[in-house]
Amino acid sequence: MAAQRRIDLVLDSVKRLLRIGATANLLNLLQKQHPADLAQVFTELPDKDREAAFTILADRNGRLAMEALSELGPEAGGRLLATRAAEEIARLAQEIPSDDAAALIDHLPEELSNAVLDLMRPKESRVVEHLLEYDERTAGRIMNPNVFALNEEITVGEAITELQSNREVEMVFYLYVVDERRHLVGVVSLRRLLLVSPETPLKRIMTADLISARVDMDQEEVARQVAAYNLLAIPVVDEENKLVGIITVDDVIDVIKDEATEDIYRLAGVATDERVFTPAHQSLRKRLPWLGVNLGTAFLAASVVGIFTRTIDALPILAVFMPIVAGMGGNAATQTLTVIVRGIALGELSWSNSRKALMKEAAVGIGNGLALGLVAAAVAWMVNGDPVLGLVLGAAMVINMFVAATAGVLVPLGLRAASIDPALASSVFITTMTDVFGFLSFLGLATLFAHNLTRTG
Repeated sequence: MAAQRRIDLVLDSVKRLLRIGATANLLNLLQKQHPADLAQVFTELPDKDREAAFTILADRNGRLAMEALSELGPEAGGRLLATRAAEEIARLAQEIPSDDAAALIDHLPEELSNAVLDLMRPKESRVVEHLLEYDERTAGRIMNPNVFALNEEITVGEAITELQSNREVEMVFYLYVVDERRHLVGVVSLRRLLLVSPETPLKRIMTADLISARVDMDQEEVARQVAAYNLLAIPVVDEENKLVGIITVDDVIDVIKDEATEDIYRLAGVATDERVFTPAHQSLRKRLPWLGVNLGTAFLAASVVGIFTRTIDALPILAVFMPIVAGMGGNAATQTLTVIVRGIALGELSWSNSRKALMKEAAVGIGNGLALGLVAAAVAWMVNGDPVLGLVLGAAMVINMFVAATAGVLVPLGLRAASIDPALASSVFITTMTDVFGFLSFLGLATLFAHNLTRTG
């Protein structure tokens, strides 16, 4: 809360200084902020003020300005850079690590990004172009190619000297050991390096059994590896096991945040690049198609209700309780779906162990259905004075809770088997199923026991 209050104060000050044209004071204020705080300030500023504040900072402190854009995210950062000249972008891109620069340049219009690469210094340009050759969302795309590694034949004393004299490396958590052809052969912790004799060769103290990531490994799998083995960094190797880069824990945190955000957004049918302060017309354009799909499936559920119009005409009280069955099924399905999609994302669930998950969720669904069905049946009986109506409502809830639980497991697994993102498409299928089976079970049972309902209602 205190941090948010401080950022709110900074935000108000930025707006006021921009309004009165106090450029020097504004620059001084911006340069005192951490890049992550600047990113939040930029996010909450109106478009015109954001561009003005960024311009003032970029002209005097390009590194801080670009670090703030990296924290802001490649989509939003790319949009802010896209309004600038290629020469200026090339100058600014050389202020930050090549992996961050590649992420921002990749989100520029193609013609502009090509111009920027042509204008960058040859060394930096080659590195960025090399990173952009890897597929999006892979280890190769997010790695930092500037990795510190030494030959296995050198001694500990020589390694320490090399480490002290190397100032180009972004971070050093581990000392990676390579052979003459730069194949990754081991790793030495810095603590181990300081506890042995300086004459000891690295190959005698290195750990040969180490965790690495292939350049084509999905970034989500990289994050799982780092989390599972409590790593501060993970080396990246090519198909020949040659060391080509490193992914540090700060990049992994960004991956986890982005992947979690993407899954949450997709479960709700929201575009993954939408944010709190995305302009209303853009949000409308991003959300409307998905809502249109939901509208189409809603007509399918409505058609099921249409089949039972005679029953509803004869027993209008059914219309009162219909939303309860469908709504509770939808809520139960959302609970199951959230657990299952998370399990798939973390690699905990696959077809091989899905039967256990299915049986567990089916048991939970039936249990919830029985418990809530009894409550709903009792309420319906007391409200309407008809025990048969309570029995129909309770039985329908048990059926729909079971459908919700099983669909919440099978639908995302089936979509994944079909190479479709479960987080993106599961909710629309499951909502349709719980609505259809909810109405079908309740109205079907009511039709079956219509004579009893009519006689006792």
